Amino acid sequence: MTNDHSHALPPSARWLLGLSLALLLLTLAWDASGLDLPTMLHIGTPQGFDLRHQPVLERVLHDGVRKVSTVLFILMIIWAVRRDSGRPGTTTRRERLTVLGLVTLSLLAVSITKQFSRSSCPWEWTQFGGHAVYTSHWNLLTSDGGGGSCFPGGHASGSLAFFALCLPWLWSPVAGRRTSIGWQWFALVVFAGLASGVTQTLRGAHPPSHTLWTGVICTAVTLTGWWLALPKLRAARSTT
Repeated sequence: MTNDHSHALPPSARWLLGLSLALLLLTLAWDASGLDLPTMLHIGTPQGFDLRHQPVLERVLHDGVRKVSTVLFILMIIWAVRRDSGRPGTTTRRERLTVLGLVTLSLLAVSITKQFSRSSCPWEWTQFGGHAVYTSHWNLLTSDGGGGSCFPGGHASGSLAFFALCLPWLWSPVAGRRTSIGWQWFALVVFAGLASGVTQTLRGAHPPSHTLWTGVICTAVTLTGWWLALPKLRAARSTT
C-alpha cells in the first residue's frame, strides 16, 4: 500500500536534504567548538568594532541588501498571485503561493526566535566596551546584561528565507523541470545569505553561529513545509 509521501525523491531533492543535514552538523560542530568569542576577538577591540559604520558594509551590504530583499518579497507576491499560464512544466499558482508562504514562515520563525533570545549582540559584550557578559545563545533563563534578542541573525534571514524559491525545480511535484533553474536560485540565496552574515560579523552585530542557525531554521521550516505540501501540489497537477 502506498501513500502520497511514497514518491521517490529526485536526485536534486536528495542533494538538498544532504546539504541541509551537512549545514546542521556544521552548525552543531561550530557551537561545540566555542569559536564565536575567539572569532569576534580577532575582529573587534576593547573600544568596539572599527568596521561597524564602514560605508560599504553599513550602507550597501546592510541597508542596501535589506531594501533589495523587501523589493524581492513584493515581486514574489506579484509572481505568486498571477494567473497560471497553462504551459506544460511551468509553476502553478498553488506552488508559487506555497513558496511565498514558506518564505514568510521562515522570516517569522527567525523573528519569533529572536524575541525569546536573551543573547545580546557582540558590540554589546564587555570584551568590546559594552555591558553584556558573553554567554551561550542557548541561555533562555537569565539576561546577559545587554539588550538581548540578537540570536539568530535577522539580516541573514532576509536572504536565506528565500531558500524556498529553488524548490519548484529541485523538488518538483512534476517530472521534467529544469533543475538548473533551481540550482541558480539556490546559489544566489546561499551567496546572499553568506554575504549578509559575514557583513554583520565584521560589523560586530552577530557571531558566525547566528548566521549558521538562521540557515538551519530557514531550511528546516522550508523543507518540512514543502514536504507536507507536496501531496496536494501533486494532486492539483493531476486534476488539471
